[in-house]
Amino acid sequence: MSPAMSEEIGTVAAERETMVLHMGPQHPSTHGVLHILLTLDGETVVDAEPEVGFLHSGMEKLFESKLYYQGTTITDRMDYLSPMTNNLAYCLSVEALLGVEVPKRAQYVRVLLSELSRINSHLVWLGTHALDMGAMSLLFYCFRDREMILEAFDSVAGQRMNPSYMTPGGLWTDTNDDEFLPKVRSFLDVLPSKLADYHRLLTKNPIWRSRLKGVGILSAEQCERWAVTGPALRAAGVEYDVRKKEPYSSYEDFDFDVPVRDGCDCYDRYLNRMDEMAESVRICRQVVSNLPSGRWITEDRRVALPPRDILHRDMHALIHHFWIIYNGYRPPPGQAYVPIESPKGEIGFFIVSDGSNKPLRVRVRPPSLIHMQALPEAVRGGLVADVVACIGSLDPVLGEVDR
Repeated sequence: MSPAMSEEIGTVAAERETMVLHMGPQHPSTHGVLHILLTLDGETVVDAEPEVGFLHSGMEKLFESKLYYQGTTITDRMDYLSPMTNNLAYCLSVEALLGVEVPKRAQYVRVLLSELSRINSHLVWLGTHALDMGAMSLLFYCFRDREMILEAFDSVAGQRMNPSYMTPGGLWTDTNDDEFLPKVRSFLDVLPSKLADYHRLLTKNPIWRSRLKGVGILSAEQCERWAVTGPALRAAGVEYDVRKKEPYSSYEDFDFDVPVRDGCDCYDRYLNRMDEMAESVRICRQVVSNLPSGRWITEDRRVALPPRDILHRDMHALIHHFWIIYNGYRPPPGQAYVPIESPKGEIGFFIVSDGSNKPLRVRVRPPSLIHMQALPEAVRGGLVADVVACIGSLDPVLGEVDR
C-alpha cells in the first residue's frame, strides 16, 4: 500500500468511528492459516491487511540442501492441490540450466497430468467456494468427481496427493497405458455432464449471483499493478495465458481457447474457472488421442536413470544409477526461470547454479502470495460478509504462500 493511500485511509478512519476485527488465523473460510486484520465502518470494509507466515516451512531454503532431482518432492507440498504443475515448473527450470531436451512422449504426458491437475484444483476450489457461500452439496459432488483424477494419479505414480512423478529430463518411469489411459478416458467422458450439472445448480441461481456478482472488483489496471495472473486476470478482460504466450512442453501442438471475461468480479472468476475446466478436458482428449510412443526420459547420461528392468543384470547400469542418485546433476554455473500456467496463475522457479550438484539459490514466483497482496483492493469498500467470497474467488493455497 502506498504512503499516500495509507494516509488517506487513516484520515477517513479518524473522521468516523471504526472497528478492528481479526479474521483468522483459525477460520473455516480462509482456506488455510491466514489472518486478516479488517478495519470496519459498520459493515463496510475500510481496510484489510492480510498477515501470512503461520505455515512457514522454509521450502525455498530446503532446495539448497537437496540434490536437483530431490527438489521435486518439495514442490509437491507447496500447492498440494496441483502438485504436477509444481513438478513441471521446477523441472523446466532445471532442464533449462542443464540444456537437456525432453522426449515428445514425456512432454505430452506432462501436459496431460498438468491439465488433470488444473481440473483437480478447480474442483476443490469450486466445492470449497460453494461451501463458503452456503451451497454444501457442491462440495460432495466435486470431491466425488475429483476422486477419479486421484485414482489416475495413483495408477501412474503410486501416489494420490504428492506424486513427485516428473523429474528433470522427463518422468520417473513410463506410464502404464493399459491402466492409466482407460481411467483418464472414463473421467473425460464423465466430467462434461457434471460441469453442466454444476452450471444448472449455480450459474443462474439468484442467491449465488447475488453473493458474487459485483463483489470483489479487481480491474485490469489493478491486476497489472499487483501482478495478478491466472483466472483473476482473465476475468478482468486480459487474455494472458502462459500456455499461449510462451508455450512449453509442446502446448503449441494442442488446440484450445483461453476463456476471458470482463466483469472483474467474483462471479466472472467463477465462470472463468468453469470454462477452463472444459478447455482442459479438450486438451486432455487431444493428448490421449495422439500420445506418441518412445522414450519417457532424455537420453542425456548426466540425467537419465537406466531402466529398472536392466539394473539387476547390468553392473555398469547399476553403477551409473547410483552415481546419478548420490552425485546429482551438475548444471554449469548460471541461472534459469521458466514460467508456466498453474491453476492459480503464473508460477516459476528461479534457480541459480554454482556448478555443484545442489542449487545455490531457489526462489519461487507463487501466484497465491501475490494474489493475497491484491486482496485489500478487492474487499475495500465492500461488506464484511463479502470478504469470504473475495478470498475464495482468488483461490489461495497457504502452502504456496508460506514457503
